[in-house]
Amino acid sequence: MAVRRLAILGTGLIGASVGLAAKRAGDTHVTGYDPDGEMLATAVERGAVDEAAPSLEAALAGAELAVVAAPVAQLTAQVAAALQAAPEACTVTDVGSTKESVCAAAAGSPRFIGGHPVCGSEARGAEHASANLFEGATWFLAPLPETDPERYRLVHGFVSSLGATPVAVDPRAHDRLVSLTSHLPHALANLLVNQAGATRVDGHEPLAAAGGSLRDMTRVAGANPRIWVDIFLDNAEELRAALADHRRRVEQLESALDAGDAGFLARWIAEAAGNRRRMLEQEFTEPGELQRLRVHIPDRPGVLAGITQALGAERINIEDFELRHFSPERGGVLTMLVTGEGEARRAGDLLEAQGYGVVIAPVMG
Repeated sequence: MAVRRLAILGTGLIGASVGLAAKRAGDTHVTGYDPDGEMLATAVERGAVDEAAPSLEAALAGAELAVVAAPVAQLTAQVAAALQAAPEACTVTDVGSTKESVCAAAAGSPRFIGGHPVCGSEARGAEHASANLFEGATWFLAPLPETDPERYRLVHGFVSSLGATPVAVDPRAHDRLVSLTSHLPHALANLLVNQAGATRVDGHEPLAAAGGSLRDMTRVAGANPRIWVDIFLDNAEELRAALADHRRRVEQLESALDAGDAGFLARWIAEAAGNRRRMLEQEFTEPGELQRLRVHIPDRPGVLAGITQALGAERINIEDFELRHFSPERGGVLTMLVTGEGEARRAGDLLEAQGYGVVIAPVMG
């Protein structure tokens, strides 16, 4: 649904990306406001904002929709201020990572719909904004019982126009959901890497010998504390509950190890395989057919382009890929996902003929 006049309140990565995506989607005039004048100026320079407003009230004047993109710790106050300052015709939404507290701050306003685009980047700031950030992303919407249905349809249509998939959710259910799918994994990634970093084994440094498992499980460790401290504290109740359930499951594993219970361990691993398959089914049509190709590559310009072009010329589709760099001398490992054992073998033969070492294995094991 086209929004003619949009106000962006907070012009960091997400806010500026909303502005860029909205302008790409239609004839939308975007007014921006940010207490950080430098950030606002960057958003204007990037073309995410057409007009920099000197105040919250000025940004909201004449707006059809206002998107509050403040940090989580400031979100409830900013939403309350926006609802108070916005004209009656203006609908207000937000893009925060937690929903219960901000929906409570809206105090049952029919003009507010909570929102959370499940996307982002390790980068921050308007300079890294992208109109494509929301393509294919889930965008949770948390309407209140008092929310005006027409306003909900406005936000739902706006989110769809940005390329995201809107999904309605209760605010508390949202916070429980993200505690399991986002906040707990971040907490555990920090725990794992800190445990390894604080340990020495007969003088050996575990981090120096880290395998793929530790690297994969700790990719998000150490994420921006300015963001994550606020998220952990705002969703502390649900995160504590998730950690308590995790602790119970760790204790079950410890008991099985104490008892030498191979049956439990086998069932436990099989359950994990089934759950991982269900997760991959959200991204891939046939996860059971996915094959992983690991290719050692040198560190020099044009290597990645040459590999992708060679496979593309043979119409071999790369479902996903990741590059792990070792050093300029040792190069790195390129991991690619290809559907079908035959296609993977064909890709492997092609790359081996070019002098690359290739290891192929099923993703689902």
